[in-house]
Amino acid sequence: MVCRVVFFLCLFFSVSSKAQPVKNPGKVTAVSLQPQEIKITTQNGFAVITAYSPSVIRVRLNKQPLAKDFSYAVIGSPLVFKPRISQNADEIKLETDSLIVTISKNPFAVKFSTPDGKVINTDEPGLGTSWIGEEVTTYKTMQEGERFIGLGEKTGNLDRKGNSYTNWNTDAFGYTVNQDPIYATIPFYIGVHHGLNYGIFFDNSYRSNFNFGASNNRFSSFNANGGEMNYYFIFHQRVADIITSYTQLTGRITLPPLWSLGYQQNRYSYYPEAEVLRIAQTLREKQIPTDGITLDIHHMDAYKLFTWNKERFPDPAGMNAKLNKMGFKTTVIVDPGIKVEKGYASYESGLQSDIFIKYSDGQNYTGQVWPGWCHFPDFTSTKGRAWWKNEVTHYAKSGVSGLWNDMNEIATWGQNMPDNVIFDFEGNPVTHQQAHNVYALEMIRASYEGYRAALPNKRPFILTRAGYAGLQRYSAIWTGDNRAEEDHMLLGIRLMNSLGLSGVPFSGMDIGGFTGNGSPSLYARWIQIGAFIPYYRSHTGINTKSAEPWAFGEEVLEISRNYINLRYKLLPYLYSNFYEASVSGLPIMRTLALENTHDANVYDVRFQNEYNFGPSFLIAPYESKQVYAPMYFPKGKWYNFYNDSLELGAREKMLTLSMQQLPVFVKESSIIPMQSLIQTTADQPTDTLFLHVYKGDVKNEFVYYEDDGESYAYEKGAFYKRAMTYDPAAGTLVLAAPTGQSSSKFKWLQLILHGFEKLEDMQLDEIAFLQPISRFDPQGDATPPIQCRVQKITFPNEKEEITIKLK
Repeated sequence: MVCRVVFFLCLFFSVSSKAQPVKNPGKVTAVSLQPQEIKITTQNGFAVITAYSPSVIRVRLNKQPLAKDFSYAVIGSPLVFKPRISQNADEIKLETDSLIVTISKNPFAVKFSTPDGKVINTDEPGLGTSWIGEEVTTYKTMQEGERFIGLGEKTGNLDRKGNSYTNWNTDAFGYTVNQDPIYATIPFYIGVHHGLNYGIFFDNSYRSNFNFGASNNRFSSFNANGGEMNYYFIFHQRVADIITSYTQLTGRITLPPLWSLGYQQNRYSYYPEAEVLRIAQTLREKQIPTDGITLDIHHMDAYKLFTWNKERFPDPAGMNAKLNKMGFKTTVIVDPGIKVEKGYASYESGLQSDIFIKYSDGQNYTGQVWPGWCHFPDFTSTKGRAWWKNEVTHYAKSGVSGLWNDMNEIATWGQNMPDNVIFDFEGNPVTHQQAHNVYALEMIRASYEGYRAALPNKRPFILTRAGYAGLQRYSAIWTGDNRAEEDHMLLGIRLMNSLGLSGVPFSGMDIGGFTGNGSPSLYARWIQIGAFIPYYRSHTGINTKSAEPWAFGEEVLEISRNYINLRYKLLPYLYSNFYEASVSGLPIMRTLALENTHDANVYDVRFQNEYNFGPSFLIAPYESKQVYAPMYFPKGKWYNFYNDSLELGAREKMLTLSMQQLPVFVKESSIIPMQSLIQTTADQPTDTLFLHVYKGDVKNEFVYYEDDGESYAYEKGAFYKRAMTYDPAAGTLVLAAPTGQSSSKFKWLQLILHGFEKLEDMQLDEIAFLQPISRFDPQGDATPPIQCRVQKITFPNEKEEITIKLK
């Protein structure tokens, strides 16, 4: 017995004496304090803690001395300010007005706290940051009741607690509702607990993994297969401010062309030219407002990029001129693969310019996609982007207004590009492992910059399937090859809401579903929802039935027309919200968690698909064949959009549903600008801007914005902007004097008041709701119920401040 005990003790000490396969930073051995930075050497590593702002702290950590700083995602620089930095024998402290960073010295660990000592986020004791080979992981203590939201284009529930996610851009044709990963990588999430909110952006482009308590009850973590531990910690009282700080780092959208916010019609594929023109003419004949038609890969000659199939499209410039005259803009698909074919102009010029990615032995990498065996431009090199920018002028000269960047994960048949393919990475060559996730970001950068150079007075529309953090600077994104299924429709909403939390305001999904054949009711519901998403495109695949609005019968056509009509009336509201996104980073589609972060009901799977469209609308999407469904109204008061009946917030209600009407509500105190119906943004609405004001108990400001919708003149002050403030305590609506060098296109303002008693001191007339949404309302009548008390007054759109008393 004694011998057995001795044996096991010997075995234990033998194993313990061996080198640990997990390496930690160990004890801090040296510290250098700078005005906004702390440089640290540990037993096994090197760290730098940088204060980017009072609310943003950057943490870098590596086994080797830190390399020269570089990021494709981050374009923001640290603000100049003076945090308080001190140290003693046990710890280092960095203090700002917003938070306290405490760095333990033995062992190295980081904790973030509020100024009054509440723990926001902390390294898990005993684990912290560590390496297993080249893989680097940071483990964070999982707080009681902590929720996790965001992380970009990720499937699953709004609250990501209990799950893990991989970031590796993937061609995910017909993906399932829980499949991971899919197309885009945005390694930024928001943690929520005990009335606190924080964001973590892990800027590492290697394959990474985020674990929010999957298979453990101790920690959340994030890791990458290589590179540094490099993350930004963001703390604010409001999630909206976290998004603003994150987009201060990674950039915000430039204003898109107005036409790109209109309805777009697409399928895989419309050809030949006669079919494209037939679709356009049918849209006009059936009075379905539309601004764009998209051409898929069949517009090319044998799928070769920067070519046109001469039989199908003998005169592309002429066709695009005809479409433009009808009020349509053309978007074409572009894939990165350049066919290996002697005599093919783009292939030959690519070889001559030496812009293709290569194996480690210098041979051009070849992968198979639509045209066959292809080479691929290296968008991480300046000469690769320059070559691409020159090539896309081919489309600009043909009258194409938009570029749809597809297959840019990079997708190849087999979906397994070798890791020994080398990318330039701005003169610092790296392998495919590090370049894969940023490839699409640099492709859309080249597309955007190429079109901006080719058409300096016209904003392009750039769309992408894949991307990395910062993609919002160049492009819109859509959620890829979805399915014509009810759960996919609702998943698309969660994907776009998550993208919005992750700094990407311009997103969309294929209305109707890309794969499979949806039912008429599904299409009707989907196109209703589409009126309240940023990018509004119907699309379907090559082996599916037609999926234009008229393909599902007269009733669905009428529903589609009604909601597309509504979209066009709401363009002043929508465009103003895009302006807001360009200055603050806030999304157009907003999960209810954005403003109701600590309300447990918004994370309930029954209600997690509800969202705000801008600050004013509450959209409640449901499967198309549901007859009854519960809805949750957040705090405040909510008006039924169709009849002005009032609902009190912070409660549930069972709704009776119909195929004809999407549940839509308006937040109290909202100011919603609308215009008259147009068939295309190339048309001018009437000279009256309708301002819908909803009575409420809270003060509210809406910033109305307009410009020419197509040029960059707004960057030099050619815009019209007006702050509008409803103050119920003062009983006023104040329209501030407009700013900007342009005049409004609206000569008159018509104030439309919802929920107010008749105002005797103003000459107002009670009227029915202007242009009802649907003829298929629950009452079976185009006229809303009698309780829809709406009043109006019309007055000149003057340049000075206007105050209107509402008492």
